[in-house]
Formats: sequence, C-alpha cells, structure tokens
Amino acid sequence: MISFPNAKINLGLHITSKRKDGFHDIESCMIPIPLLDVLEMIIDSKKTTFTTTGLEVPGDSKDNLILKAYQLLKKDFPNLPHLAIHLHKNIPMGAGLGGGSADAAFALTMMNNLFDLILDDFFLEEYAAQLGSDCAFFIENTPKIARGRGELLEPMELDLKGTHLVLINPGIHIGTKEAYAGVTPASPKVKLEEVLADKSRWRNELVNDFEASIFPNHPEIAAIKEKLYENGAYYAAMSGSGSSVFGLFDEKPSKINWDESYFKFEELL
Repeated sequence: MISFPNAKINLGLHITSKRKDGFHDIESCMIPIPLLDVLEMIIDSKKTTFTTTGLEVPGDSKDNLILKAYQLLKKDFPNLPHLAIHLHKNIPMGAGLGGGSADAAFALTMMNNLFDLILDDFFLEEYAAQLGSDCAFFIENTPKIARGRGELLEPMELDLKGTHLVLINPGIHIGTKEAYAGVTPASPKVKLEEVLADKSRWRNELVNDFEASIFPNHPEIAAIKEKLYENGAYYAAMSGSGSSVFGLFDEKPSKINWDESYFKFEELL
C-alpha cells in the first residue's frame, strides 16, 4: 500500500496562553498543500523494518513517528502483523510544514485500511493526537481552525482553488525554545474566522506571532517574506515556527531569483 503524506501551511498563528503542562495553546488555520512525501507499507512475515530515501531523516529510526504510530496501534491490536515500511522524504523537516506529523497520521490511516481495523476518523484523530500536536489535522486533511495544542479542530470553509503557492525554505533551523522565547501569549483582538473571511485584511491582520521574535534574529527569513510581497503576493507569511515562508498569488508570478541553496516549491492550489 502506498500513500502520499502532504505538508501544511498556517494562515495566521496566535500563541494564546501557556499551559500548566508546559505546552502552549495556539490558534491557527491549517491548510493542506500538495508538497508530498511517499509512504509504502508491505506486510512482512518476519519483522518490522523502516527505511528511508530522499531527504536525510535525522535521529534514530526507532524514534520516528511512523514507527511510534505502529507501536501505538499494536498496544490495542496486539496481533498486528509485521510491516516493511519505506518513506521517501520530500518535505523539509523542522520547517514549519508538518511533514513528520503528516507521515504519522497517514501511517495510522494506512494501517487502519491495511489491517481492516474499521476505526473511524474520530478514533484515528485520538491516536494521532498522542503522537504530536499537528498529527490529528492530517487525518481528515482539510482546512481546519486548530486550537489547544493544535489537536482541537474545527472545519473551516476556505477555498484557495486557483491560488498560486510559492514556498521557500532557506534551511535555517529554528528550535522550539528559540521560537517561543520572544513570544508573549495573548488572546487575539479579532476572531481568526472573521479575518479569514476577507482576504483584503490578510496582509495586515493575519499574523504569525513567531515572526516578531524570529525575524530580528534571522533577517534572511524576513527578507524572503518581503521579496514575495515585492513580486506580487497578496499574502505572505512564515509557516508554523519556520523557517519556511510562503506566498499566495492570484496570478502565476514571474520567475523569482532565489539563493540556489534554498528549497523551492511552486504549485497551483
């Protein structure tokens, strides 16, 4: 069985409060985008294995969220057979695009189908939320308003069909500690849904709170956002805690000259 886990971008990201468990509550609109990994699973009679190609996946493979998804299901379904799992990695990691979360969520969905577990989306989202804050979003994989740690999801009617997406990742690593260091949690003054309903308000009011602390430390990321606006984007922002920056265009933009080392992705949504 093969599937194609996709990335996401954030339209607005507010850090609303710090929780007693050490996490933060957020508010954001998450949108799936067609930047894809490739995930393959084959039932194996001998042992469960995990291999990767494409972009290098750092860390010990046994800590990968895909294997953790398998182990999570195996706790409740101990007779699950072994799997040979292969991931071809295209989505940059630690880039605010949710690639690892998508891989884990798609793995849950694939195993649900492969093993005929007949779990509905509610239960799959419950499992996904145990793996990571963004994971549950990728079960239904449609535009959602995310609150709480990112696992409280509400459907959002938002049609970006016909929009041209330009996504740039300069390869700068932003650690979680650095991302949150300059953020003062606060409830937004205007409802996110209200701003999202009027695209003319996005540039000035659809804010990613992480930008205020990250841009001064990494002016290169801020410059990418500005360049997207200079080339005609009607909205540009950093995704998640960065360092990916995306621009949305009504018309296909003319070729923009980026540093050759940057990861670049363009697609019609």
